[in-house]
Amino acid sequence: MAFVKEIFKVEGMSCASCAVSIQSMLGTLDGVKEVNVNYAASNVLVNYDPRKTDPARMGKAVDSIGYKLIIDGELTPEKEIASEHQYLNKLRFNLIMACILSVPIVLISMVFRATSYSNWIMLFLTIPVLFWFGRGFFIIAFKRARHFSSNMDTLVALGTGVAFLFSTFNTIFPQVLLSRGLEPHVYFEAAAVIICFISLGRFLEERAKTKASSAIKKLMTLEVKNARVIRNGQEIEMPVNEIVKGDILIIRPGEKIPVDGIVTEGNSYVDESMITGESVPVIKRKDEPVIGATVNQSGSLTVVADKVGSETMLAQIIRLVQEAQGSRAPVQRLVDKIASIFVPVVIGIAILTFITWFFIIPLSGVHYPVSSAFIAFITTVSVLIVACPCALGLATPTALMVGIGKAAEQGILIKDAQSLETACRLDAIILDKTGTLTKGKPGVTEIFWDPVIHDTNGIISAIVAIESKSEHPFAGALVEHFTSEHRSLMTVVGFDSSTGKGVSAFYDKEEYHIGSRSFVVEHGSSIPDALLITERNIREKSTSVIYVSRNRQIVAIIGISDALKPSSVKAVAELQKLGLQVHMLTGDSVSIASHIAQQAGIERFKSEVTPADKVEYVRSLKEKGYKVAMAGDGINDSPALMLADIGIAMGNGTDIAMESAQITLIKGDLEKIVTAIKLSKATVKTIRQNLFWAFFYNVISIPVAAGVLFPLTGFLLNPMIAGAAMAFSSVSVVTNSLRLKVRN
Repeated sequence: MAFVKEIFKVEGMSCASCAVSIQSMLGTLDGVKEVNVNYAASNVLVNYDPRKTDPARMGKAVDSIGYKLIIDGELTPEKEIASEHQYLNKLRFNLIMACILSVPIVLISMVFRATSYSNWIMLFLTIPVLFWFGRGFFIIAFKRARHFSSNMDTLVALGTGVAFLFSTFNTIFPQVLLSRGLEPHVYFEAAAVIICFISLGRFLEERAKTKASSAIKKLMTLEVKNARVIRNGQEIEMPVNEIVKGDILIIRPGEKIPVDGIVTEGNSYVDESMITGESVPVIKRKDEPVIGATVNQSGSLTVVADKVGSETMLAQIIRLVQEAQGSRAPVQRLVDKIASIFVPVVIGIAILTFITWFFIIPLSGVHYPVSSAFIAFITTVSVLIVACPCALGLATPTALMVGIGKAAEQGILIKDAQSLETACRLDAIILDKTGTLTKGKPGVTEIFWDPVIHDTNGIISAIVAIESKSEHPFAGALVEHFTSEHRSLMTVVGFDSSTGKGVSAFYDKEEYHIGSRSFVVEHGSSIPDALLITERNIREKSTSVIYVSRNRQIVAIIGISDALKPSSVKAVAELQKLGLQVHMLTGDSVSIASHIAQQAGIERFKSEVTPADKVEYVRSLKEKGYKVAMAGDGINDSPALMLADIGIAMGNGTDIAMESAQITLIKGDLEKIVTAIKLSKATVKTIRQNLFWAFFYNVISIPVAAGVLFPLTGFLLNPMIAGAAMAFSSVSVVTNSLRLKVRN
């Protein structure tokens, strides 16, 4: 049996070191091949062998270190959203109750200190704040301690726990310090308010993380619940998960299309923007594909189900985006290493701070207005509270989640975080011609009309009417090109098709022959030398030439070739503006390649290449030190896509090409490459900003909390302020990442 990839939600993660611990714990299980924990998304992607382990065993392992793995069946979008709301409501309730109880504690401490039994009142009010509404910190810290590990909860539990125990001792046994001439201070207000501030920070952080993952939830909620199906000649309504391949579906105007399928009856415009990012509705006719979750706008459609369940495009997009958001960027590996040792280092700094102020400073003979014991206590608790790996852990995954999610909303599927990070460092991009730069199907590129003909309307009507009866790809190109002029059609008489040559018919009492030069000559038309020169000129730009003969007189010569996509010229110009060298590869002749390259604005191109030549071309650029992207849509592009630093597949191409690529453009629009690169640059910039502020915060705050400013300025960081600053650092990092959602 092959390895299985599953994504599980995780409850209770509070910092980057939590993610590292979960990853380490699951990674030690027999049969687990790969583990990627996404702290920002509160989930874990596990690649495991079901013969050797199972989700239940994973759940027990994670539970042993203080977290909960959600393994009870498939987590539907509704269940996931409900679970998040429930967790947020729990955090909100604990926060509100902790704040309500903390207000009188602060008032007594600051204003009514002389009140009888004030310390006892604060003690009894602090107990529920710490050990009920803040019990999560202590439970996880205890479980982690059993495994000789630590995390942010360890710091909070140590800081508030020490403050509480010290204050409780001074409340019950005040004479111990009084007999030594020391004031028995209590810090109940510090312990309670720290819990409040950190709970506030965690609530705001969770709410912001929910927004960061909104893109994937938006995709998940697009899924249709019910559909109208024709079974046994009757129209019935049934859940979408009961639809099987081959079912006939009825989609009325305004309804979502339930699954991927093929239109069998009807014409209608379909809004595919939520899947492809294309804002303009697309006309759908018989035999054309439709995508599940897109919206049928105008007419009724009858569709045969082609892909259902996990095979639909929407399901595959959701899976790819989830896996991409859960993957790790190269920069994250450094962050993980730092996070794994961060908490033990902070505890060591806190111990050193206490020893310095409590023992070393008094021995040095230096005296301060307050006792060394007081300073030692305040600085130790402040160090434990202010040092927060949360911001460090959130810096990379939140930016990646927002960036990858935003890309998906615009019809760009990014396979993993490393690809998103690499895309901003590209130097060159190689574009396959057919299906990438061009439409990938025949189109009219040039028309030469007989100069003696002044009114072409009748001829155009004849071409459309006659070619509408042909199934040849060139016929479709002619019909598509000329029907935009909305000609009224008369009846075609005597239609005859010669396979591979052309078609003949009578239209408006005139005889037409449309096809190759040999075909029209065979039917009595003569080709003047001037027309042969015209044909040669057209062939320099087109792969095929179609002759149109009316009553055995040549009235038009039409060039047929694979035309540029409307967006290609603009996309190439934008890529060049971004500083990328743009190259084009094609198997076509030099003349056609030159013509297309000139049209697209590409200076570097190579014609008549094989799949092996494409691979060698990519390799040669990489050997020169270039970071190379390759964009293609066919099976022959797959080796080059895999060799390139970034492979970009057109969504309208082959499955093999898409599997070989790191980025897939669902609509096959080259302008989306520009969007992807700009988004990559913005995401990496955001990650760097986040990491800078996360490191800067800790580099500055820990020494201040340890009291380095006290000898110079008399400033000591209050533990309550330390808690607020710690909460702010995490929220600021997530908020900075969310700015990606609103960039153009």
